[in-house]
Amino acid sequence: MPHELLKDFPVIYKTQVIWSDMDAFQHVNNSVYLRYFESARIHYFEHTPAFEVLQTAGIGPIVHSHYIRYRFPLTYPDEIHIGVRVTGVGEDRISVAQRLVSTRHNVISAEAETTIVFFDYRQRVKSAIPASVLQAFDRLEGWQPDNRPEIG
Repeated sequence: MPHELLKDFPVIYKTQVIWSDMDAFQHVNNSVYLRYFESARIHYFEHTPAFEVLQTAGIGPIVHSHYIRYRFPLTYPDEIHIGVRVTGVGEDRISVAQRLVSTRHNVISAEAETTIVFFDYRQRVKSAIPASVLQAFDRLEGWQPDNRPEIG
């Protein structure tokens, strides 16, 4: 059962805080959150054909930008749950919301917004989001193709 603070997220990634995630200030270093969020996004993409399309057509996701708001420091030991959802779709990009919850403290530790651009790795240019990937977003997010939230 997903954590109550993640009830609006269709994909949940779970992992452990390990000792080496902490820094000299005895909390998880801010740079480690990028790794946590990356792992959660990859887990989300594993629920889509994005990696199959990357192998066959050479088109796949690439990070454009991140915004992270740190709300509560993580420490060892802890199990964290990260909710992931797509919040907007453009022709060649998506906006991805992520929420990281400390199960030890039952609080939101951090929230992130990541812009992902779809990229043709063979031609080295941006690409439209493949139709099969869009359909997977629709299925995961509960959208109809004509009511996807748009981004610019």
